[in-house]
Amino acid sequence: MQRVCLALPTMRPCPETIAELAEEAAYAVATFGVEVHLLILDTTGAAAFAQNAAAVAALTPTPGVVVHHLGEARQREFLRRVTERSGAADPALLLDLMLPEAVAYGSCVNRLFLGAAALGCSSTHLRNDDADFQVVDGRKVFPIHHELLSIGRPAGEAVAGVSRSRLDPADADKPVMLVSGSFIGELNVDISEIHELDPAVYRDVVRLWTPPVWPEEDRDAMVDVSFKGSDSGPFSTDDSVLGVPDIWDVYMCNIALDHRSYEALPLPPATETIGSDYALLHALVHSRLPGVVHNRHIVNYYTPERRTGTGFIAYQLRFVKFLLSMLYLYPVYGGMIDIGPELLDEQHELRVDPIIGLARGAVDWDQAGNEHCLDVLDRSYRKLGGKYTELADVVAGQRRQLLDEAQRDAGLWVVLTEAWAALVAAARAEGLHADPAASTAAAGSAAAGGATEVPSR
Repeated sequence: MQRVCLALPTMRPCPETIAELAEEAAYAVATFGVEVHLLILDTTGAAAFAQNAAAVAALTPTPGVVVHHLGEARQREFLRRVTERSGAADPALLLDLMLPEAVAYGSCVNRLFLGAAALGCSSTHLRNDDADFQVVDGRKVFPIHHELLSIGRPAGEAVAGVSRSRLDPADADKPVMLVSGSFIGELNVDISEIHELDPAVYRDVVRLWTPPVWPEEDRDAMVDVSFKGSDSGPFSTDDSVLGVPDIWDVYMCNIALDHRSYEALPLPPATETIGSDYALLHALVHSRLPGVVHNRHIVNYYTPERRTGTGFIAYQLRFVKFLLSMLYLYPVYGGMIDIGPELLDEQHELRVDPIIGLARGAVDWDQAGNEHCLDVLDRSYRKLGGKYTELADVVAGQRRQLLDEAQRDAGLWVVLTEAWAALVAAARAEGLHADPAASTAAAGSAAAGGATEVPSR
């Protein structure tokens, strides 16, 4: 039986999301006859973990669905065993890259990938805790429907499961390693308030993430579509397209990835940096692998802590670091485009060595571009005034640190990528075992910081 991983990273209480994903897992079992492992990696504190554990404990057991709820202690123990088993010269460094003290979007997804490998899953289906499913005629619109129709299949076979095909006949034997929808609702980066305050400042800020080597009109066009998701509107009827996707049509929180993709290349483990989890998607798209893009978009929303006080500063600093990270990522993405299909080996799987070479070559890029970026941000935030003046002061006070951290993060991606194959093999050999001390009772699970499992019957 095909075994798949429906994956949720979270650092906040999200009982409603857990219940919804359990519904999606049950739908997948009933419709496709797969075994679904709902893997929840939870780095909340004790009180929030207890809320999430209670939500897991309240789930109705469903044949074919296995729920794993791992707190930070359980994750750390699993990763400690994996990093040591990998034979790495510095397992402590790898453990820190996989589970740092700071927020790291790429690292949390990398943990999910290793968890999926340990569970023996053929694909991972990524969701987020700040999005809802669309509802039509009282039924939730589950993306896993399109994902399981195509993921992992030779593209020539996947034609039967899509609405339209733009497949090059020469690509018929290549596997579908990516199936994705997009999102509707609020911008997927919480900067819409900047646009409300001053559209010109918004354009100046968003323009900072466009490739500086592009013509001016192309950079302006990129500003117009950035962070906005799908323009197809709410769901009415299914539509899906097979072919080489456009990077703008894929969304990391509404995606299925074949294990042959994420077991080859990890995401950058950059800390306090949004958008650091798209490098793998660039590799798949720029290597010209066929994928499926569908219209079962999720509904994005903002969580309240992003908008006030320390939560506002913390989130906006992650956006600043995202802008700075592009100095080191765009040379890699550009190189991927130049290499194209030669990024794939004879089995149509990613060749990692060229990507490592590109990433290593970008680490020492001149920081002048990022100096300019911070100058523009300083002027822009001060023009907006209010809490953005405070943000400008914080960024100015951390200027050297931010520049150095962006460069350091680029180098650490190289380190992790070089060790990744051994980590995946170690995770597969280690397995993801139930914690015998963990209780299915919410309070017991919270106290143990462990795993709650609802097994298939």
